[in-house]
Amino acid sequence: MGFKTLFSALLLVVTTQISAVQAAVILQYHHVSETSPAVTSVSPAQFAEQMQYLAEQQFHVVPLADVIESIRQKRSLPAKTVAITFDDGYRSIAENAAPILQKYGFPYTLFVAIEPIEKGFGEMMDWPQLQQLAQHGATIANHSWAHDHLIRRENHETEQQWLARIKANLERTEAAIKQHTGQSVKTLAYPYGEYNSALQQLLTQMGYVALGQQSGAAGEYSSLTAIPRFPVAGAYANMETLKIKLMSLNMPVVAQTPENPQLTATQNRPELRVSLKLDDIQKSQFACFIQGQGKQLPTWVDDHTFVIRAEKPLPAGRSRYNCTAPSKSQSGYYWFSQAWVRPLNDGSWLKE
Repeated sequence: MGFKTLFSALLLVVTTQISAVQAAVILQYHHVSETSPAVTSVSPAQFAEQMQYLAEQQFHVVPLADVIESIRQKRSLPAKTVAITFDDGYRSIAENAAPILQKYGFPYTLFVAIEPIEKGFGEMMDWPQLQQLAQHGATIANHSWAHDHLIRRENHETEQQWLARIKANLERTEAAIKQHTGQSVKTLAYPYGEYNSALQQLLTQMGYVALGQQSGAAGEYSSLTAIPRFPVAGAYANMETLKIKLMSLNMPVVAQTPENPQLTATQNRPELRVSLKLDDIQKSQFACFIQGQGKQLPTWVDDHTFVIRAEKPLPAGRSRYNCTAPSKSQSGYYWFSQAWVRPLNDGSWLKE
């Protein structure tokens, strides 16, 4: 069963009534355009329909900072809470998305890399456009200096040298954002959704929080340096898949091994062990989906802990294990996604 089949199956149980949810759904967009790559795009018409749905269904669209603070304080959020984010800072956001967001009074966050802005790459916004959006309430946040693969070390670079370089990269980016917009929220969106445990520790030391690209609702069980988001683009840009995402609940993960999503070349079938607080989870309907391999049932090693491992080797690059289960007490599925990133068999990285 693929991801499209998963969404279709889950849609059958979705209702329009949502009871109290102690979590938020963070949506991730890139392009809002009909001429950009479909895999990272929604059309202006799709985006308008999605925002209209949020408004008509009375979702609480809040600043991302509110979601982050609720995670930090382990504080409950209102039912139907959503935050809206955009990665990269394409002009289509200013031209096609911002007017719609302003119409509904929806706050949003733009994660920007500096080098593409200053060199005028592709369809990127410039500083005056970003300043104007910031003046109208947009939050401008860190996406690294040059949209870098942050986990990749340079040749002969030690871990200490790598960490020092990444720290300088993020600090330089944050300083540029503050210089041009007056904002400094110390919130990073990992380029490509790639991170590892050492990078997470560095960000904690720097006082940053960070968002990935693995799916799931954000809440008290989320890590502040690996907050999940739902990408909205391509095959998952239609209203049916969006409704599924908006219904998702924060999976109550209390422990997991490994925590590090970066694999070695030989770790092509990582075993993931996860312990849950199962009070509200329908365990009999718990299932996982291995990206590119379909549905797989976990092995329960005790009443609260399961193990899942890919049946076939994961390819080099980025992969996911997605696990879901319905709630006993309310509409929606608990959703947990573990990101993986793996080098090629010779230890080098894919060129992208």
